[in-house]
Amino acid sequence: MSGAGKKVVDVAFKAGKSIDWEGMAKLLVSDEARKEFATLRRTFDEVNSTLQTKFSQEPEPIDWEYYRKGIGSRLVDMYKEAYESVEIPKFVDTVTPQFKPKFDALLVELKEAEENSLKESERLEKEIADLQELKQKISTMTADEYFEKHPELKKKFDDEIRNDNWGY
Repeated sequence: MSGAGKKVVDVAFKAGKSIDWEGMAKLLVSDEARKEFATLRRTFDEVNSTLQTKFSQEPEPIDWEYYRKGIGSRLVDMYKEAYESVEIPKFVDTVTPQFKPKFDALLVELKEAEENSLKESERLEKEIADLQELKQKISTMTADEYFEKHPELKKKFDDEIRNDNWGY
């Protein structure tokens, strides 16, 4: 196997090992996202398997002498010369440089969205805890206790009373 081909196989193998598929799957919330993620994982595994099997093995060397005995040296020499003159072009990646900046920008955007999501999650959890506490205490709570937790409502009611605005 050529050095470049082996390198691609090694990189793909290491990438497959380092991906936390289960961790990413836990982050998905919609059924459509789970379906697309399963398709992505299956496709990745298929490509990785193909790379591991098809491209990781060295081809068997050709036994030119065997063919010389059966076919004749002149024709075999012509095929051998043609075979040895074949040059496999090196792969030049022109796609990654185009999409790497876009991908990096998406990663930054993803981190920002994650931070915002975590902040919003904390806020909502606090709000849920406050509402559950209020639900438990509502039957025994006095207006003063309620206004102690919500001073803006007390100010609003005091302003309405002061301005002789009784809501009708």
